Amino acid sequence: MTIEGGCLCGAVRYRVTAEPISMRLCWCRDCQYLAAGNATANVVFPSDAITVTGALSDYTGTAESGNIMHRQFCPTCGTPMFSQAEARPHLIIVRSGTLDDPEQIKPVATIWTESAPSWACIHQNLPEFPRQPPPAG
Repeated sequence: MTIEGGCLCGAVRYRVTAEPISMRLCWCRDCQYLAAGNATANVVFPSDAITVTGALSDYTGTAESGNIMHRQFCPTCGTPMFSQAEARPHLIIVRSGTLDDPEQIKPVATIWTESAPSWACIHQNLPEFPRQPPPAG
């Protein structure tokens, strides 16, 4: 399977040559900032299966889970692209909004639901986790 995507302006492109490990919708507060108040849709891949072209900016911070996270985005248009936890360098999280074909991969769970606002639309047919579940992969 080959999966491709990129940022809004096209300055950053990527290709993944592996099956996704998981796709989760995340309502943690950090993700709400990244998604303008909504949940993020995140696809987890092996980090050695992705090739990225174009420059990325990196914001490093500590997530509520305690993980040191690197969040990468396009410095030209600001599109959030990837996240990686220092504790799991073998995994990369790709924001599903950057996929060329967003129908390729569907979510399997919703996480950090305890942080979701009361008006959040949470898919009732997906398993829910109030906080961080065990790592995918």
